[in-house]
Amino acid sequence: MGREEVERRLRRAPKSARRDAAFRQAIRQIPKGKVATYGQVAAAAGYPLYHRHVAQFLHRAGHTLPWQRVVGAGGQIKLKYEAGLEQRTRLEMEGVRFRGRRVDMAEHQHHFRTWEFE
Repeated sequence: MGREEVERRLRRAPKSARRDAAFRQAIRQIPKGKVATYGQVAAAAGYPLYHRHVAQFLHRAGHTLPWQRVVGAGGQIKLKYEAGLEQRTRLEMEGVRFRGRRVDMAEHQHHFRTWEFE
């Protein structure tokens, strides 16, 4: 099975309460002033390659979690217009610095300690 087939199957994977709980736990692990990418959250939750599912999960449950701490690869804010501006503002209020349009990942990237998960 090729990579494209795997990605297509992952996109069609049914919603899972267990997976959502794992995403929620991983996102809550990100401390103030730090960020993680969608892919890092997915991997820390035990679902590598599910970065798109993390984005969909945040879209559904965003305001109950520190959603602003999850960014795209390389520290890029993936949200558009006002939502992207709100995310940047929230991160700056937490002390996160940017290099141009991207988070300074060298300074602000969160490193998950998956052995601390339940």
